[in-house]
Amino acid sequence: MTKTRMLRPLCLATLALSLAACAGNATRSDPASMRGDDATMFSAQRTSLHRGDDDLLTAGLGLAGLQAMTPPTFADPERPLAAEARRRALWANWRGIADLAPGGGYGTLYGSLASVPGREFHALATVPGASQPHRVLVQVPDGFDRTRRCIVVTASSGSRGIYGAIAVAGAWGLPKGCAVAYTDKGAGTDYFDADAGIGIAADGTPSADRAQAVFEPEDAEQGVAFKHAHSGDNPEADWGRHVRQAAEFALQALGEAYPDDAPFDFDSTRVIAVGISNGGGAVLRAAELEGDWLDAVVAGEPSIHVDAPGARSLYDYTTEAALLMPCALLAVDNLPQPPLTAQVAPLWTARCASLRAAGLVEGNDTAAQSRSALDTLRTHGWTDGALRAGALSAGFDLWRAIATTYASAYGRFNADAHPCGYRYAAQGPDGSPRPATATERAAWWSDGSGIPPGAGVGLVDTRMAGGDPLLPGLQCLRALNDGDDAAARRVQAGIAETRAGLPRAGLPVVVVHGADDGLIPMAFTSTPYVGWAQAAGRDVRLWQVANAQHFDGFLGLPDYAARYVPLLPYVYAALDRVDAHLDGEAALPVDAAIATTPRGAGKALDSTHLAIPE
Repeated sequence: MTKTRMLRPLCLATLALSLAACAGNATRSDPASMRGDDATMFSAQRTSLHRGDDDLLTAGLGLAGLQAMTPPTFADPERPLAAEARRRALWANWRGIADLAPGGGYGTLYGSLASVPGREFHALATVPGASQPHRVLVQVPDGFDRTRRCIVVTASSGSRGIYGAIAVAGAWGLPKGCAVAYTDKGAGTDYFDADAGIGIAADGTPSADRAQAVFEPEDAEQGVAFKHAHSGDNPEADWGRHVRQAAEFALQALGEAYPDDAPFDFDSTRVIAVGISNGGGAVLRAAELEGDWLDAVVAGEPSIHVDAPGARSLYDYTTEAALLMPCALLAVDNLPQPPLTAQVAPLWTARCASLRAAGLVEGNDTAAQSRSALDTLRTHGWTDGALRAGALSAGFDLWRAIATTYASAYGRFNADAHPCGYRYAAQGPDGSPRPATATERAAWWSDGSGIPPGAGVGLVDTRMAGGDPLLPGLQCLRALNDGDDAAARRVQAGIAETRAGLPRAGLPVVVVHGADDGLIPMAFTSTPYVGWAQAAGRDVRLWQVANAQHFDGFLGLPDYAARYVPLLPYVYAALDRVDAHLDGEAALPVDAAIATTPRGAGKALDSTHLAIPE
């Protein structure tokens, strides 16, 4: 594909990094990748070799190691080595994204876990106007195809750390000989313990040297702060720029890895962007940036906010779900398990009563109140498939966790100033805040999802009261979406900053979304985005996958495996199709409503269940 030259060739200050890599690890702190007025400054650069029993894709764990129910251990539980933190992070992120359970088909029916030797290049980058950096990582396989230069650029799903897209982009790109570039898009697991003054260093290990901490928040005096919520940057507004900086760093890394073949630039190197969930939204935001630097985009289940009929912001539908869905689901039959109905029914019944007392639902008994809540959600665009799959998020209190984090991020509130009184800390048995232990801190970078609670960090709700103790805080979170006070206006302004633009004219984009997605419903995201983009003449295609929900990682649960198909096979297939199209060997896929077949209880997944378009 012919490209308009966007960036000048990379000016490599030194080849010392690639030479030092032969000895194992190297670090340098000098800025690189200078591009005139648009210079991107990469700092804290380091590189490492990964071969033999420590490869790029699984750190030598392979399928059996990833399937282990307990994570890889640290020799010293309080002071992990960087290699130990990396291996454990890969274990956690593979399991959080992919269905690796026996019978699920990963590694046999679709996907690859083959050992891929190569090098990793790490750095920090900061977009113009931001106060905090995002991590960038480039994995360069030893089998990089220098005659067919390719970069797969990606962003972590959710708020995950730098390895958060390993099962999405790494598993497809590395075996094909492509370099894979990652960004944590200004979120990630660089938690900061304000009680102890300890952050996370660039190598993923705890550091009491604040100068070495990747993230140190302003004005945090107690508890735990994390980058997505507390950077003060509203990172979601810059997700597209994070992706482009990761691609720029990949060009630099390739020049250092293969100096005889330099320069590597966007004119001579194919760049395909792929991501799922928040990562899917990030690559769609990258698609709208100026310049002919990107060749194709595949966005899976993207969290994307547009100004189009039917579209709703993440914060809008998340706060609505947090309030109403627990009550509404009592009126929905045949919910997937877990959550176990017998365990959640008393809590959800209490929610119905508290909603009735607050005037948010109608009815004089639980049955009528739950029907009222369900009617409201349906009227606001929720499908029955999304509601049924959303039971998992309701049962595990995920809606509240998301809303709390995003309220801080959108409003740019610091860690001690959440408008609804929430904060984050390690917790005692009674839920009261306590100092984190060294053992807990040691695993934050590897085990964390980027949004607590989890990995030893709890969500402290200072408004808890009454028979439905979570309701006061949830009402406050919802008021930030609907209200008109100063805090609400700050949050609403932050949401407006995340509104997406159209992709670049002529750029091939394939969107893949599960019809039953209960976390990022396609009715609020992909459907309005694709309709809007197609109406504007953009080259955007949509694969709507029946019987697919948001979390492949939960298909290890028997009831979910019986009901739902994984989404990753379709993301990989879409990547295959756009890659072949760029080679001139195939047409782009057409819009498709893919009629899948659930495998049923106790059965292994096979190709007939998936019905991937030819």
